Amino acid sequence: MATTAGTTRRDFLYIATGAAGAVGVAAAIWPLIHQMNPDASVLALASTDVDLTPIAEGQIITVKWRGKPVFISHRSKKEIDEARAVPLNQLPDPQPDQARVKEGKDQWLVLVGVCTHLGCVPLGHQGDFDGWFCPCHGSHYDTSGRIRRGPAPLNLLVPPYEFVSDTSIRIG
Repeated sequence: MATTAGTTRRDFLYIATGAAGAVGVAAAIWPLIHQMNPDASVLALASTDVDLTPIAEGQIITVKWRGKPVFISHRSKKEIDEARAVPLNQLPDPQPDQARVKEGKDQWLVLVGVCTHLGCVPLGHQGDFDGWFCPCHGSHYDTSGRIRRGPAPLNLLVPPYEFVSDTSIRIG
């Protein structure tokens, strides 16, 4: 092969070796990057539809969304009135009950069922306020899922959800 003033066989070998090395590094790094993608089972639960028809008034059911428990409470008029009667200045994390439900659907409360203290799962219809009680560390939540007593710093979270119909919701 004839060499020109600027190129030699050695230059070609450097470029070929560098290109092969770059392809090898990319092939080695790809599995490490790909393993950070969410599991297919989590992606499958990006949204969950729930039929509200079988839930009786006063009943709380638990469904799974993105690997977490979600509480759906069909609240009675008494539970709603009790939640709305609490002065906001008595709450560690003040939030009105109306901000935790969809307008016109006050009887349906949807909450992520994970205690905001250390991630335990609270028990429904228990505690000092007949809402939720976390037996692990003693957090008490009211019928609106708001923290009332205990070490939890925040109210139970309200996940993104919408009413698909009068008797069905989509979480996520």
